[in-house]
Amino acid sequence: MEGPSKPLLDAESQVTNQLIEFQWKLGMAVSSDSCRSLKYPYVAAMLKVADHSGQAKNKSFEMTIRQFQSFYRQFKEIAAIIETV
Repeated sequence: MEGPSKPLLDAESQVTNQLIEFQWKLGMAVSSDSCRSLKYPYVAAMLKVADHSGQAKNKSFEMTIRQFQSFYRQFKEIAAIIETV
């Protein structure tokens, strides 16, 4: 199996990392030390990215449901633009 191909860039593009893997999960915070009943849904995202030298690093972050919905809409817009290229 061949590795990921390096995308061709125009003179204005500056890509510093390449996305290798994207995983996500939906979670629910139900309590904490200071609050006994949170019922707080969130999305946890785990990324594996490679820098310009090929060194892979793991990155992770959490988003509220509202933040995730905005993130999703932005990716839909990106996909629509890519389809026109």
